[in-house]
Amino acid sequence: MCRYQNSIAEKGGLEKAGGVAKKGEWYEVLGYSFLIDHLVIIDGHHLMYRAYWAIPRTLTTKAGEQSNAVFGVMSMLMSILAKERPTHLLFAFDEGEDTFRHQEAKEYKEGRAETPDDFYVQIPRIIQGIDAFGIKHISDKRYEADDYLCVYGRGAKKAGMQVTIVTGDRDAFQIADEGIRVAIPHKGYQAAEYLGPAEVLAKYGIRPDQVPAYKGLCGDASDNLRGVTGIGPKTAAELIGKFGSLTGIYEHLSDIRPAVRAKLERDRESAFFCERMATLLCDIDLPEPLDAVVLQSLPAEGVIGFLKTMDFTLLERRFRQMLEGDYAKSIFTIPAGIAVVAKKAEDQMAMF
Repeated sequence: MCRYQNSIAEKGGLEKAGGVAKKGEWYEVLGYSFLIDHLVIIDGHHLMYRAYWAIPRTLTTKAGEQSNAVFGVMSMLMSILAKERPTHLLFAFDEGEDTFRHQEAKEYKEGRAETPDDFYVQIPRIIQGIDAFGIKHISDKRYEADDYLCVYGRGAKKAGMQVTIVTGDRDAFQIADEGIRVAIPHKGYQAAEYLGPAEVLAKYGIRPDQVPAYKGLCGDASDNLRGVTGIGPKTAAELIGKFGSLTGIYEHLSDIRPAVRAKLERDRESAFFCERMATLLCDIDLPEPLDAVVLQSLPAEGVIGFLKTMDFTLLERRFRQMLEGDYAKSIFTIPAGIAVVAKKAEDQMAMF
């Protein structure tokens, strides 16, 4: 049942149009929508990079500490909570460059533009901010964050949850399924783009489970995966649509026009290698069980303390306003006497 059933019932009870409410469905209560068992998994590095490049690097604390990435992540986290209203939430981070993919291919992800040093120095503060919210975060040197997006997403679906995966990494599109959607942040998180199986098919011409094969053909410059030189997205989608899989394509080379067949024959090894590199692991152990990432009794006072420390006056105001809502009251412990600031006009960064 709904984790917030008791508090909601006190305010008017559970209602669902069209029949009996079931686990994993939406409930309408006093004009608010509540989702039963909704896990949000956030690709931590994607959120950090997006925040770093979106917020002016001139943003600092009064003491002179650079804080643009910290500000952006905290702002988007608040927006995600407000918009998605999850019952469970988890951050997944990349930890290093010693994953099994790096061990198998030393050139994996080489050639990426160097990230400025003033990005990395903000990571400890970002982790401190996530801890201030009381939210779990995981990482492992052996795996990438994407692998954990997959294992938690699939595990949560099996447990009957709805799942939202916040990332801009196309590898994660292979996780999209009935009850699992990928949310790509835009304008902070004000205009998130949601992709389920139908949206992936409409956008790329393939099913989510065909994403690794697609990348095997097209490659991925961001991961330094070459794929099959000369085959682009349109041809890749046509081949996969006709033959179903990379193996199916290579089993029917004689049915493919000569110019394309020659490219496939030349780069056969690269195609299967890139497919393997793009395939996410969904059978690794969970560092934190699903019931450990539930949102309950989160420390509102700790969040306010962190925002004050960082001189994030705008975010503190937003957070205090957020605490007025029923959803925030159901997941945060709010000490008596915490004042709510009257709403003021928000500038561009406040809307991030």
